[in-house]
Amino acid sequence: MGREILTVVETVSNEKGVSREAIFEALEQALVAATKKRFYEGTHAEEAQLRVEIDRKTGDYRTFRQWTVVADEDHEMPACQDAISDVDPAKWSIGDVRELEVESIEFGRIAAQIAKQVIVQKIREAERALVADAYESKVGELIYGEVKKQTKDGFIIDLGDNAEAYLAREEMIPKEILRPKQRVNAILYNVNREGRGAQLLLSRAKPEMLIALMKKEIPEISEEIIEIKAAARQPGVRAKIAVKTNDHRIDPVGACIGMRGTRIQAVQQELNGERIDVVVWSDDPAQYIASALEPADVSGIVLDEDARSADIIFATSDQLARAIGSQGQNVRLASDLTGYKLDMMLEEEYRARQQNEAQQYLDMFVSRLDIEEDLAMALVEMGFTSLEEIAYVPAETFDEIELDAELVELLQSRAKEAALTDALKQQENIQEPSADLLTMEGMTSEIAYSLAARGIITIDDLADQATDDISDIEGLGHEKAGQLIMKARESWFN
Repeated sequence: MGREILTVVETVSNEKGVSREAIFEALEQALVAATKKRFYEGTHAEEAQLRVEIDRKTGDYRTFRQWTVVADEDHEMPACQDAISDVDPAKWSIGDVRELEVESIEFGRIAAQIAKQVIVQKIREAERALVADAYESKVGELIYGEVKKQTKDGFIIDLGDNAEAYLAREEMIPKEILRPKQRVNAILYNVNREGRGAQLLLSRAKPEMLIALMKKEIPEISEEIIEIKAAARQPGVRAKIAVKTNDHRIDPVGACIGMRGTRIQAVQQELNGERIDVVVWSDDPAQYIASALEPADVSGIVLDEDARSADIIFATSDQLARAIGSQGQNVRLASDLTGYKLDMMLEEEYRARQQNEAQQYLDMFVSRLDIEEDLAMALVEMGFTSLEEIAYVPAETFDEIELDAELVELLQSRAKEAALTDALKQQENIQEPSADLLTMEGMTSEIAYSLAARGIITIDDLADQATDDISDIEGLGHEKAGQLIMKARESWFN
């Protein structure tokens, strides 16, 4: 019996390149499963815990049954648990495992069959682990392979050395056609260590693909003379990439484009003619946004850095149209590149909006603070836009409009009172989010209460929303908002 086991271990270890210890462990698991099948299947004792110990030198093995010592109130499975009151408290404590040697099953046909299944699974796991270890460090790099075959939703790419990767259709450039035996470049964006699904995942549509190709074609980037700061793509159509130079003597845009566009053309050809705009990165957000919107000429930019948004002002309608681009391509890519939400408008629209906002602030100050219009206008011109700002700024702030101390004190007192009244009213109107919304997968209590403040109380309320309706909530964003809405809509189909 022991000799048979040693023979199996040696044979499998030599043929499959799996360690002897891994095979011994697989055999121990197999013998546990076979023992349960033989002695305990169909009985109340089938939940029994067993351990098999194989002698690594002789191949002989022993079988032990195990009981875990638990508190009396937790004693629910007598087949594998001992109540603390039923054992010697001087010898055993809660959490200890009591073992008793039992009859061992012969290493016969059933055990051998189960062992084979376990070993095959172990081999697969070992092979997946080897591939994962080999490619883990290559995530984000350009991978070169050969199209092996087409599947329903994508292509299997042969990378050599018994490694295969998966290129899904949604990760390909639109209208791209691949054929068996064709060589293809793609970015490795994920290594799946789980036992299900494709292990190495490739993409030709992600911005990282563009970045990797630029590094390959432009020596200054690989040498870190030029640094890539960000990239945004509409695969196969248009892309923007932001670069900065670490050597003031080198023009980053010219270096990336190359003589007569030779360098950038090589990248474009690999991406099926995708048009690439090279943008100069700047640590000044306004300058960066203006560069990202090229070829349009921007007249003015008003930033809100806290909200990560910007009002972009244009002198003429043709410059506005150029900034938006065909089907909104230019502004959408500029927004993705900079991370700012961009609101485009003409100068006259901006002036009209400013006047409208100023009038709203003026009316609010006159009515809520009970002051003259001239004083309210002076506050608006100073840049005040809320009662809280007036209430809590230092008193010296009002020196600019030459108010006496008594008037300043009265003004701030009225502003505090009005602001407190508004806060109390808001608290009264806020509803509690429902329990199902709070416990929904992917939801946080902060987001749930923010939704409730907008009247979105239940999962059904959330399911009725559009992504743009809630994406401005702090901690959400466009992608996360879409995921939560789709999760909420699952109830429609269940």
